[in-house]
Amino acid sequence: MSSPLVLVRILISGSRALGKAFYEAGRQAAKNVKSTPEGAIAGDAAGVGHANSGSVTDQLTRQHRMTLDEARLILNVNKEAELEQVLKNYEHLYKANSPPPKPEKPVKPASKKTAAIPDHSHYLQSKVVRAKERWEAELKAGNAPAAAEAQAPPPPPPSSGPTTTPPPS
Repeated sequence: MSSPLVLVRILISGSRALGKAFYEAGRQAAKNVKSTPEGAIAGDAAGVGHANSGSVTDQLTRQHRMTLDEARLILNVNKEAELEQVLKNYEHLYKANSPPPKPEKPVKPASKKTAAIPDHSHYLQSKVVRAKERWEAELKAGNAPAAAEAQAPPPPPPSSGPTTTPPPS
């Protein structure tokens, strides 16, 4: 066989394989679009799209777009953490990601080639704030039934036996 003929056959077989791969990828993408639930949110890593029951926790998850577990991970607290610990961690993380205060006199960089690396992150700071808001919303929702129960009149005591009314005289 001549070398140009071999090259043409290699090119044709490679094109076929590439065409089949693109065809299958397109079919899979169309299949994924059809199987996505209507209420699901694109890029739903936190499980927000799966919060579709009518419970208070699911409503808070959809409203704040963050699960309580994600908020705990961001604030670095466990389930049994007290509010004081949550607020302490929040303050620390918020300050750690805040921009430094502006110096009174501008400081000249040592060289123009060196770019200053920012030591703060507005994105992380906003995530910390959202996590605290989600935690507080869960506390308010968890305390709401207890507060309503405290304001409700106590139920009547159960009767110990049949009660009879005296006959009219």
